Amino acid sequence: MAAPSLLNWRRVSSFTGPVPRARHGHRAVAIRELMIIFGGGNEGIADELHVYNTVTNQWFLPAVRGDIPPGCAAHGFVCDGTRILVFGGMVEYGRYSSELYELQASRWLWKKVKPHPPSSGLPPCPRLGHSFSLYGNKCYLFGGLANESEDSNNNVPRYLNDFYELELQHGSGVVGWSIPLTKGIMPSPRESHTAIIYCKKDSGSPKMYVFGGMCGARLDDLWQLDLETMSWSKPETKGTVPLPRSLHTASVIGNKMYIFGGWVPHKGENIETSSHDCEWRCTSSFSYLNLDTAEWITLVSDSQEDKKNSRPRPRAGHCAVAIGTRLYFWSGRDGYKKALNSQVCCKDLWYLDTEKPPAPSQVQLIKATTNSFHVKWDEVPTVEGYLLQLNTDLPYQTAAPDSSAAPNMQGIRVDSPRQGSNSTNSNSISDTVNSAKTEHTAMKGTSVKNKPDPKASIGPNAIVHSSLATNASNHNSCVVDVLRRNEGPHTSADIGVLSSCLDIRTVTPETSVSRTLSSTQTMVTQQTIKTESSSTNGAVVKDETSLTTFSTKSEVDETCALPATKISRVETHAAGVPFSKEIPSNPAATMKLGERQWCDVGIFKNNTALVSQFYLLPKGKQSISKVGNADVPDYSLLKKQDLVPGTGYRFRVAAINGCGIGPFSKISEFKTCIPGFPGAPSAVKISKNVDGIHLSWEPPTSPSENILEYSAYLAIRTAQIQDNPSQLVFMRIYCGLKTSCIVTAGQLANAHIDHTSRPAIVFRISAKNEKGYGPATQVRWLQEMSWSHCRFTSGTNIQSNNCRREISN
Repeated sequence: MAAPSLLNWRRVSSFTGPVPRARHGHRAVAIRELMIIFGGGNEGIADELHVYNTVTNQWFLPAVRGDIPPGCAAHGFVCDGTRILVFGGMVEYGRYSSELYELQASRWLWKKVKPHPPSSGLPPCPRLGHSFSLYGNKCYLFGGLANESEDSNNNVPRYLNDFYELELQHGSGVVGWSIPLTKGIMPSPRESHTAIIYCKKDSGSPKMYVFGGMCGARLDDLWQLDLETMSWSKPETKGTVPLPRSLHTASVIGNKMYIFGGWVPHKGENIETSSHDCEWRCTSSFSYLNLDTAEWITLVSDSQEDKKNSRPRPRAGHCAVAIGTRLYFWSGRDGYKKALNSQVCCKDLWYLDTEKPPAPSQVQLIKATTNSFHVKWDEVPTVEGYLLQLNTDLPYQTAAPDSSAAPNMQGIRVDSPRQGSNSTNSNSISDTVNSAKTEHTAMKGTSVKNKPDPKASIGPNAIVHSSLATNASNHNSCVVDVLRRNEGPHTSADIGVLSSCLDIRTVTPETSVSRTLSSTQTMVTQQTIKTESSSTNGAVVKDETSLTTFSTKSEVDETCALPATKISRVETHAAGVPFSKEIPSNPAATMKLGERQWCDVGIFKNNTALVSQFYLLPKGKQSISKVGNADVPDYSLLKKQDLVPGTGYRFRVAAINGCGIGPFSKISEFKTCIPGFPGAPSAVKISKNVDGIHLSWEPPTSPSENILEYSAYLAIRTAQIQDNPSQLVFMRIYCGLKTSCIVTAGQLANAHIDHTSRPAIVFRISAKNEKGYGPATQVRWLQEMSWSHCRFTSGTNIQSNNCRREISN
């Protein structure tokens, strides 16, 4: 965690949509990138459900239906997958609730649920300010404030320390309340405390931690409940314990419990003074408890003045949500004006990154040209940008800063707007649902000898070489095409000897490699990486009954999608021109990776970049990008160098957030195209057919001479893949001039289901002109359900309804 002086708070100002009115006593939970807020009060208790999309910076009001609960404040609010449970709270002054409601956020459907009462004892009484924590299939209710008087106008407070379990049914509904028998001394009665549940990685015993609260005076005690033994204890802690407080928030990220804000006593005040004589104030202090070492660390103390508005001002009764490693804070009460008998609530939204971002996925290739790459990488949640770097074995000179070079160039920045933004659609939990992933392939060379193997076996419906011989006269050998994800040299022994019975067409232009290949050898090895993308080299995938949607954002499960239409999911990507050499698995081989000089391509807001140039380093510099909170380099002072045709370039990328630049990704290597070869086919479509599926595509956008033929391939199951899932073996299923083909049920019966990201059937399509084959477009046809029991029949139907759903989805 960053030192207190390096905390980088960010206030969100560029949001859109209907912003909820300021309040306190509200609650919030996170469902992926969404912050969902309910209840609270300020000039009346709020009953709306507000959603903030942290990716698109948009507020929206979903159209809820069903048993909509009344507005409430200081209630219990937990999230279990995509359902939210609300318990208790104040529904009007002096009147508290003990009702339980469930919200199915996938449909924005409210339902009032009635748990069975405990087998012995009474169910929980109406209350507010309790804690309501979820772990597994149980919610844990502790404490709160009850009204001793039956008259809501005569509020007689009674602090509680009772403890209940609420067992949940899977998916929807509840079983009932129970009162566990606990050991040890229970915490004293209290309300407006916090409770979180944490389980150490090396221990299977989850523990609930209760901190602070109010019982006439604020508290600073920490309690621990072992949920396996149901034993209460007070753990011994190190460091400075935060001041006594209530109406604060506690959020768990990793092994840390972050405590922010709340009501605290004035500095120097005797906290043992009667609560009626004690003055209290809001705070913006910020601490965390290391739950593994039981050590308190103060990040922002109460004595630190905020003169630059660089962090949230003091508040209590706010909400806090952890999304990834980022903490969001919204609204809350900033003080009580006794003279005016009114309260003031904050209207601001802040976030804080608590750790540097993790390394992104390897850089993936969308499209390669003779002098540029269109690349992508998987999005990293809650980051502010990405640093992209490259290096190459191509000789180039370093350059001293030159003020005349590109004075207006701040990196090669790609700031295209995000797709699928959440605007007026209040019926969907996220605008990011039904997004499609893209997987791109960078190829390197290896050889496979055409050596028969009597032990090789494939399914009875596999296509053998003889069936396609008339369409492949220019190929004199059967080549197994292996898709690899691991770096390192590969030999024919690594690949196996299925070549005796499979005719696999290489996508490598024979004339583009650095040496002449014999009639029995072809360079075909690839390295693959995953990403999500809306740009797939122009590919649009269409089902007969519905159209695929693409988005640059992370996916939300199908259960979170409101649209009733079934959406076919296909991942499409283009492979670059293959390499004639491999990245050494031994770092000492040839040149060590650490000795290569990395140059910045630029800082990019989104997870995509069009790379045609890079910046030359000043003499003696190994990198112009400083890791940490240092300033971004001024690219306008650096000279640029263009990419060169037929040249290999290595890429890596790192994510940036408020804590600095995170670690770099693994290295990917791509090669620019050689002029004259055809581009990758585009606009791939898949639709159901009585014989299986219909696969079609459009010619390359820049065909470079007439296309002589196309080849389509299918990744198939083999014993080799079962032993080593990192390898994919492709079988050619079509070769000809047409831009479409039928993939029969018999062929699909032998399909391998790739699980690198989501289950998918993998196809590859490439075009050939007089110079040879160009880069391939690769398609991952997403399968929603497990294929372990699904098989195609030889006819027109599918044996399993689950399988049918996979095809249509």
